Amino acid sequence: MKSTVERLSPTRVRINVEVPFDELKPDFDRAYKKIAKQVKIPGFRPGKAPARILEARLGRGVVLDEVVNGAIPVKYSEAISAAAEVTPIGRPDIEVTEIADGDKLFFTAEVDVRPDLILPDLDALTVTVDDAEVTDEQVDVELETLRTRFGTLAGVERAAAKDDFVLIDLAASVDGVALEEAQTSGLSYQLGQGGLIDGLDEAVDGLAAGESATFSTRLVAGEHADADAAVTVTVTAVKERTLPVADDEFAQLASEFDTLDELTADLRERLGRMRAVEQATQARDRVLDTLLNGTEVPLPGSVVAAEIEQTTRNAVHGFDHDPDKLVQFLVEQGKTREQFDAETREEAERSVRARLVLDALADAQDVSVDDKELTERIVLQAQQYQMPPEEFVRRVQEAGQLGAIYADVRRSKALMGAVRAATVTDASGAAVDLSALLGAQDDEADDKVAPNTA
Repeated sequence: MKSTVERLSPTRVRINVEVPFDELKPDFDRAYKKIAKQVKIPGFRPGKAPARILEARLGRGVVLDEVVNGAIPVKYSEAISAAAEVTPIGRPDIEVTEIADGDKLFFTAEVDVRPDLILPDLDALTVTVDDAEVTDEQVDVELETLRTRFGTLAGVERAAAKDDFVLIDLAASVDGVALEEAQTSGLSYQLGQGGLIDGLDEAVDGLAAGESATFSTRLVAGEHADADAAVTVTVTAVKERTLPVADDEFAQLASEFDTLDELTADLRERLGRMRAVEQATQARDRVLDTLLNGTEVPLPGSVVAAEIEQTTRNAVHGFDHDPDKLVQFLVEQGKTREQFDAETREEAERSVRARLVLDALADAQDVSVDDKELTERIVLQAQQYQMPPEEFVRRVQEAGQLGAIYADVRRSKALMGAVRAATVTDASGAAVDLSALLGAQDDEADDKVAPNTA
């Protein structure tokens, strides 16, 4: 077999393949066996008719079609393997250009490929992240949140005010007709939280137990969505939350510590760890942004189109596969379908650009993924889907997605290598050491971080 590669653009090639017929003998044998099982020829048992009889009865063209359809995927893979400079990232468009029966088969395959990229010098990357300093005010907020968790509710004989808990009955009507589905009683609600019914907080504020108020609101769901409804709210009880005193006794109640000072110190340490994780996340995201901004990335059209199609399909799937429902939802969010499509394209292009840059970075760093790392990612994703790992692996293999998971892990490792190589400072100008969170990288791996790699 002979093959040549034509570069059509930075992201697309045409592979011209020439296959001698003598290489197709196994394909002819397979084709004859398959066809013989599919047709009934008098005088022969199923699957036993000889090749010359099959061709005489069905025609040579039927056999050639079966041979070509079976041979091309294999020969295409062989041609890709032989073209070391080509890394396909999409499905090929294959065209049979000539079948010289008994001599040669000619076909072409156009496919999107990974472009050659020139990456920025990793050692020259600089990013800034937020300060990780934990203030006394932040610790106080955490302590207040903890006190709130251990607060107690007690009934009070007064009008409801912000942050009080109230028990309420609700009844709604549209044009004087009561809505059975909009009536409820004994509902517990914290005044000032919002989000339940527009206008409810204002109506309840100042009401004591046994008092009622009626207000108008626009319904957002159900048969009467977008209709104006009259809602009557009746307060049946008012309760206020009493917080425990922040002292040593509270520390013993709410934690494993004996004193408030120990508890406060632990809260400060926890916040510090949270800030450090936030810094690492910011560093990762900002290093990626810097890489993308500093790298010229030609985009393969078919890959971007596939990304857009997948995102759109997933969006429509969430609305019972009904595009009109998606449009209705967008309108409710103050957005048009055109805006949705534009945002989807922008996100798809960034996603594809990021994958191409990180793949090139992984090549430059000679990143590999071992079984342990792959297993950890699979277990994590199985947990996210609330699925046993064995079942998740089976489904992934059936869908042919195991390679995609491997690639994602490899890209993550490559990005972490770039973060390690970058200079990271906080908003105050101080250097940020992320080694405790990112893990150390051995000298051999560090040597493989090659800047300005095409």
